[in-house]
Amino acid sequence: MKALFKDISAYNRGQSKADKAICDRLREEIGKALPKAESRIWHGSPVWFLEGNPIVGYHKLKDCVRLLFWSGQSFGEEGLAVEGTFKAAEARYTEAGQIKATLLRKWLAKSKKIQWDYKNLVRRKGVLERLA
Repeated sequence: MKALFKDISAYNRGQSKADKAICDRLREEIGKALPKAESRIWHGSPVWFLEGNPIVGYHKLKDCVRLLFWSGQSFGEEGLAVEGTFKAAEARYTEAGQIKATLLRKWLAKSKKIQWDYKNLVRRKGVLERLA
């Protein structure tokens, strides 16, 4: 059964030592790049939102920590793999040393500028519209 976490700090503390290091590093970089974003546990994972729209989050999978950008397929950047059927893209990490700060910061900068409207996806019956 999946543990329920009240906040991102508790989520990170609930990980193994290696995964906690990844999560802590991601949280630090995301916080610096998106200081005005709302962050919270959403569907069991840490997620950052701009004006209610999910932008970036991470989640512990069986063998790695996945960093997910909801609009990442539109960034035109290396290092992100297609995820799902919408516009999301991901990077996966098994150790904190794999996180390339320069590349992560580039992705985070693009996440503010390039957004698809996931906030209203249900209301629009699965049709995404570009916001920024």
